[in-house]
Amino acid sequence: MVTKDMFGEPSDPPASAADRVAALRDELHKHAHSYYVLDEPTVPDAEYDRLFQELQALEAQHPELASPDSPTRRVGGKPLSQFASVRHAVPMLSIRTETDTEASGAQNFDTRVRKELGLAESEPPVEYVAELKFDGLAINLRYEDGVLVQAATRGDGEVGEDVTQNIRTIRQIPLRIAAPTLIASRTSLPPGGAELARGGPSRRSPSDISVPPVLEVRGEVYMRRDDFESLNEKQREKIAQGAKGEKTFVNPRNAAAGAVRQLDPAIAARRPLSFFAYGLGEVTPKEQGGPDFESHFQMLLTLKSWGFPVAALTQTAQGASELIAFHQKIGKERDQLPYDIDGVVYKVNSLALQKKLGFVTREPRWAVAHKYPAQEQMTTVLAIDVQVGRTGKLTPVAKLAPVFVGGVTVTNATLHNEDEARRKDVRIGDTVVVRRAGDVIPEVVSVLAEKRVRDAPQFTMPHTCPVCGSDAVREEGEADYRCTGGLFCGAQRKEAILHYAHRRAVEIEGLGDKLVEQLVDANVIRTLPDLYRLGLTALAGLDRMADKSANNLLEALERSKSTTLPRFLFGLGIRHVGEATAKELARHFGKLDAVMDATEEQLLEVSDVGPIVAKSIRTFFDQPHNREVVEQLRACGVHWTEGEPAARAPRPLSGKTFVITGTLPTLSRDQAKDMVEAAGGKVAGSVSKKTDYVVAGTEAGSKLTKAQELGVAVIDEAALLVMLAAPAA
Repeated sequence: MVTKDMFGEPSDPPASAADRVAALRDELHKHAHSYYVLDEPTVPDAEYDRLFQELQALEAQHPELASPDSPTRRVGGKPLSQFASVRHAVPMLSIRTETDTEASGAQNFDTRVRKELGLAESEPPVEYVAELKFDGLAINLRYEDGVLVQAATRGDGEVGEDVTQNIRTIRQIPLRIAAPTLIASRTSLPPGGAELARGGPSRRSPSDISVPPVLEVRGEVYMRRDDFESLNEKQREKIAQGAKGEKTFVNPRNAAAGAVRQLDPAIAARRPLSFFAYGLGEVTPKEQGGPDFESHFQMLLTLKSWGFPVAALTQTAQGASELIAFHQKIGKERDQLPYDIDGVVYKVNSLALQKKLGFVTREPRWAVAHKYPAQEQMTTVLAIDVQVGRTGKLTPVAKLAPVFVGGVTVTNATLHNEDEARRKDVRIGDTVVVRRAGDVIPEVVSVLAEKRVRDAPQFTMPHTCPVCGSDAVREEGEADYRCTGGLFCGAQRKEAILHYAHRRAVEIEGLGDKLVEQLVDANVIRTLPDLYRLGLTALAGLDRMADKSANNLLEALERSKSTTLPRFLFGLGIRHVGEATAKELARHFGKLDAVMDATEEQLLEVSDVGPIVAKSIRTFFDQPHNREVVEQLRACGVHWTEGEPAARAPRPLSGKTFVITGTLPTLSRDQAKDMVEAAGGKVAGSVSKKTDYVVAGTEAGSKLTKAQELGVAVIDEAALLVMLAAPAA
């Protein structure tokens, strides 16, 4: 409630309230600067929230204490009907772009600058400041007597839009500029900006420069990549829950620009925006008490001392050679940066030289933007194909009209899976935005729906493999369709052979990646049975395959014909069927034909087999191609001893989970694992609360330590052998 005096006018609030409000604002400003700009929190979040809530309560009780620089103004104000226009006191001019994206672009700029300044080759190099070119939205921040009074977009350079309410929600932007002496010890940028830490050409400390009565700070509003991903994840959740009018965002720049131009500042307050300062607009002249900067670099350091975030990777550079080095260095690090950039910017450091160079057609001669190849471009979808990976995963791929993006010509872009293709609603004939960053596989970012051809059909994932014709299935809870013809499918040929030849499967010694690659690429092997039809003549035609090596492989193939049913089942590469499950299947059914003909209900009777595994086994053997390969392997002489189904009596280690670590006295780890599994136990690779026993040998290491921390029983080999010999409970 507002108190009034005898004339009905608001009375002054108690001195204690005004003092407390001022103290709270000052303290919250300091904490926010430490957290959002320096990344060095000084208090826990709960304490910051307590102080913030106290300030909110006091301002509600005493509205006459309202101030535009209060931290409470960051939560958003009333929605606007439209943005007011703002005429910039100093135009926000664009800078020239160097079209040569190679290193010579920096050399071209330096050559032009030296020519304009009339410098001979023998004279010292020009000093520049090299900065990042952020992919965000340019903003002009106007401060009067140290308080933020207005924020405006660039607009056409002459007139922008008043977005003050939205900009106040960005916590990296100070609402009130702190006295530089408060943060004078932080005049260099964080690690990574070594040149800034050096201090530049000026010996005058930024902390000596006071905040002028009028100060316009220019910079970029952007969205970090991790914040962008989190925002889109929340948007996807809203869409999945049926929220109307919600959508995901194309890229961080669009998301940031959209947030700044929200008419409702409460919405902008919920968007994770960040800010970097890089220049000035109108500033009180030095004759009237304004700053007297000698260099652009000194100005950046001063902005940092006043509490503005400045990019750490900014640095000074001597001549073209150091500009080239900067361009190359940032180019290599570009994809690892936490935010998007589309180039770097070079500026002559000396403000006196900037003035001498002047402008040409409203562009400064003393600055240039040196871009990298664009990471996003528009093109047309010519077709949508489905590719099959080595493991049978089906991936929809957009076939594109060739487009140069990210430094290469792109003709294909992944659509990831059916859900992503449907969510983005990519159709043949669509105009799309394609993105490629570094070595990342190109992807379709968005569709320009307004350019869609009428009646373009929606993409539908095929239910048969486009390579071998086997069923393609999507398991419950999975995002991907997979081909079930693992033993027959040409796309999975190499993976199927390598898995079959693994030492824990059928084991074919000497049959490794490179040899399988040669055999398949030369079309010597099409399916697994072809391995057993190899002869010296076929092998002799391969690179680096001497007679001895060929004979060794043929002998290994002959040895592999004699195997066991668990190894053979595991070697077939049935999805979800690992070694332990293969052993349980062999033990339960006794014969391969019984496994192949078992219903899902019968498979569910097997220990270690659940609904997903049972369905996967049934689907695998329902494919005629897979059954044919199995019969051909048998015909080639692959055999094992079969028996009757095992009795269902409990085994000594049933229901127990073991972890084996270190070197055991007499058993190898594989031998110990086989013995535990034969006795009904499970062997895991890591220790958890679900582990019953850790079998530890010498040099057990971290797994033993973890077991001791969790209180898991630790036994040695001798104790394990006793447990194995004990009768089942």
